[in-house]
This record gives sequence, C-alpha cells and structure tokens, in this order.
Amino acid sequence: MKNLEFDVTINASAAKVWQVLWYDTTYRKWTSAFMEGSYAVSDWKEGSKVHFLSPDGNGMFSVIAECIPNERMAFTHLGVVKNFEEQPADDETKSWAGAQEIYILKEENGSTVLQASMNATDAFADYLSNAFPPALKMVKELAENPVVITIETTVQAPVDKVWKYWTTPDHITQWNNASDDWYTPAATNDLRKGGSFTFTMAARDGSFSFDFGGVYDEIKTNETIAYTMGDGRKANIGFSTEGNQTKVVESFEAEEANSLELQQGGWQNILNSFKKHTETN
Repeated sequence: MKNLEFDVTINASAAKVWQVLWYDTTYRKWTSAFMEGSYAVSDWKEGSKVHFLSPDGNGMFSVIAECIPNERMAFTHLGVVKNFEEQPADDETKSWAGAQEIYILKEENGSTVLQASMNATDAFADYLSNAFPPALKMVKELAENPVVITIETTVQAPVDKVWKYWTTPDHITQWNNASDDWYTPAATNDLRKGGSFTFTMAARDGSFSFDFGGVYDEIKTNETIAYTMGDGRKANIGFSTEGNQTKVVESFEAEEANSLELQQGGWQNILNSFKKHTETN
C-alpha cells in the first residue's frame, strides 16, 4: 500500500468547502474526475456506511470513521459493491480492506487548505495520482463560486393563476411556510424591476420572527422572476406552461450558516405549500 497526499488552497471558508465536498449535487461534480456519473449514498454521519458508486451500481462500501463538520472526514474502506449489493470479501478485497481516506480542512484568514490523503494499492496509485488533482481543482472552483440549489414542482393550474397566487400578498401569506409551526403574518410586494418585497416569517408560538426580502432584478409576467436577497444572494423563478398545468423551477444561491440539504428541504417545503394552496383554492 502507498500513502498518497494532495492539497489545495481555496479562497472560501471551511464551511463552504465542507458543503461542496459532501452535498450530493456538488459531490457528483467534483468526483466526476474519477468517473463520470459517480455518486455516494450516505447520511454522512460518523459511524454510518457509505456506498461509493458508479452509475451501474458498482463501487466500494466504507464506514465513516470520523466526522468533525468543517474540519475532518475520515473513511475506512471495507469492501466491494456490485450491482448495488455489498460483496463478501475475497483475497483481493482483504488486501486493501481497512485502507483509510482522510480529508482535513484548515481555515485561516478566510481561506481554507484542503488536504486529502489515502492508502492505495500499487494497482490504483497511478490512477488516483492522476485523478485527485483535477478533482480538488473542481472543489476549489465550486467553493469559490456560489453554490446554486434548484427545486421544482408542477402545479395543476394554468400559468395565469399560478403567477397571481405567487405574487399577490393575500395569497403569499397563506402558502409561505416550510412547516405548520411557521406562518407569514404580513407580506408586501412591489412587483416591478427595482421594486422590493418583504415577507415576515414567524413561529406560531411567538418565539421568533424575521423579515425575508429583496429587490427585483427582472420581471417577465407569467415567465420569470429574478431578485437579489437582502444579503446579496441571487434567486430566479421560472414558470412554464404544460397544457393546463404549470412547472415552477426555483434556483437560489445557498448561504453557509445551514447545510445545503436543510436549505434545499426548507425551500422545497415552501414550494410544496404553494402548490397545495394553488391547487385547492
């Protein structure tokens, strides 16, 4: 076994680099340097298993030996996966089972050094030595630019109705919540380029509230809404007619305080609430 080490300096916070490394969409992008279409199945928690897979369901299974968010992720590789199934260990597997793969993030003055190290058999050492530098280059590129999350739904209603319900404050206050314990008691919406909007979002128990708002960059009736949020992040909503139904696709730049999975889930829940409100009223 050989020990391989690689590193890259990224002009982004450790939290941002961590998001890029393990969020499904960005993980698929940087690991395409190893194999196009590769992906992983895991909850990314310490002690959990990971299946590192190719599109045809072949690959490797491992366990997360250590997970310190924004600092360190360590895998212990265990065996082979074929056709999505873990295989019993044979002599070849036993020769590398227990190999370690470790990612360490060190942030200083707004930049992060990402170090990757792994044990590799002689047969795979050259392959990994060639694949890891472009993979880490992709991590750097992704982390130094906004991570864009995209969600969508199809509403069983014509686009005129969908547009009205999306943009009218009286309707916004009825659907703009990610869960039943939140609601929107007030909303204002100046729907024009340069106009602003503000949605007050509050916990039903009165424990917390905040204003979500922004300024519109582009408005095309029944087609497109683009805006800049109060913290400078961009968002875009597209509406497309499919017969008597409307597809709504929403893309937004992620923030770093919460996981990308949490952000995607929260925004998708709001979109699902919009769909339900529009279809039932």
